Amino acid sequence: MSSTAPTINAVLFDFGMVLTTPPDPTSWERLKAVFSADEASFHKAYWKHRDDYDRGTLKSQSYWREVANDLHKPLEPEALRELIAADITLWTQPNQVMIDWAANLQRAGMKIGILSNMPDAMEVGIRDTFAWVEDFDHLTWSHRLLLAKPEAAIYRHAAEGLALPPAEILFIDDREENIEAAVAVGMQAIQYTNHDTFVQEMNERGFGLLLSPVAR
Repeated sequence: MSSTAPTINAVLFDFGMVLTTPPDPTSWERLKAVFSADEASFHKAYWKHRDDYDRGTLKSQSYWREVANDLHKPLEPEALRELIAADITLWTQPNQVMIDWAANLQRAGMKIGILSNMPDAMEVGIRDTFAWVEDFDHLTWSHRLLLAKPEAAIYRHAAEGLALPPAEILFIDDREENIEAAVAVGMQAIQYTNHDTFVQEMNERGFGLLLSPVAR
């Protein structure tokens, strides 16, 4: 790391679109098929209540009932199970290069954490699917706190969980507003749009040596 780069003792990862790749198209089709809904109507209903679902003010059954009501469709127990399963698959296609990098950081003595806007059923599905999630030093899931990015309090919670001041944490997220909020609480932050651009910015910002970490 260059002499001008801040000292980083932890890397904090968003989950979706950072540790995973963009949504799985076949899962969108599964979700729409449950309601026999067209593209525009389904996406309008899906996203309308998503912030409340991520925040934990809506639990999984309540969220999908709201979506069903907006689409004027019934919600049978079997349909609910299919919706939850397809929604988990939608957001859990692994971005292996970032997962491997996180493991390398930890082996080299760096703390790693996850800070994600994540609803209850999704957390259960992720932890059932990916054993490596449990290896992270700290996990901050929005639904557990009734908070969500970009609220400052959720970043502070993650920093406290890592037992480090925000200035020693590098946060990686795909959304610009979440990056700006991390910087506002004192973290270093880089937006992840694709891996090549991420590597380039890491090098430009003086964090290049973190990409191939060595034991401390």
